[in-house]
Amino acid sequence: MAAIDLNCDMGEGYGAWRMGDDEALAPLVTSMNVACGFHASDPGTMRRTVRLARRHGVAVGAHPSFPDRVGFGRRDLSATPDEVRDDVTYQIGALWAFCRAEGVALRHVKPHGALYNLAARDERLAAALCEAVRAVDPSLALVGLAGSPMQDVTRRAGVRWVGEAFADRAYAADGTLVPRRAAGAVIRDPAAVAERVARLAQEGRVVAVDGTELAVEAGTVCVHGDTEGAVELARAIRERLAREGIEVRAPVG
Repeated sequence: MAAIDLNCDMGEGYGAWRMGDDEALAPLVTSMNVACGFHASDPGTMRRTVRLARRHGVAVGAHPSFPDRVGFGRRDLSATPDEVRDDVTYQIGALWAFCRAEGVALRHVKPHGALYNLAARDERLAAALCEAVRAVDPSLALVGLAGSPMQDVTRRAGVRWVGEAFADRAYAADGTLVPRRAAGAVIRDPAAVAERVARLAQEGRVVAVDGTELAVEAGTVCVHGDTEGAVELARAIRERLAREGIEVRAPVG
């Protein structure tokens, strides 16, 4: 039986500000990536999000970023590998503490935004992420762009790797994501998103914006919580996978 993990970035509000409908999304996903305070979130939001995961049996991962609330972690801050290592260690540790307090296992680490995209092609930053993961808990998996050089760096470092594909983001012909500022970078049609995820799970393939068919070895697929209509997208994916007999489950543990 084909199987895939469906993950979502959550806990990305702070204070009185909220982003995404975490309460509605949590029952529809099998893994969540919880913001750790640098691009979004705060201590209360982190605790509430971990509790939400526990309530629905969803695997919890840390979602560290550059320290960039103004840019929502989507700007390249030109951090050194040592800075990335220490910033990520700090963020994983913060979420680990809330997971421990709530009796929930921390399962993985998925970098956010610009840090994710840079580490996918910069081996020094990928190695810095691996250092942070090993320092906090060597059993944690590192989630990154499927097929990117980050995969080889992670495996050489002895860190468990989970390749990620995207349900709601367009791909360029080289396997990278189309920049968000480009037209069509975000896919909002539930039927199209559901078809894409079903094909990823069954065939390991996705179609790029120019029609190129890409082979993608992914253990998890992301639906962004801040995508317009994210709940409808996730629901359409689950319904399509159920019809196809595709199991939805967390890939690590």
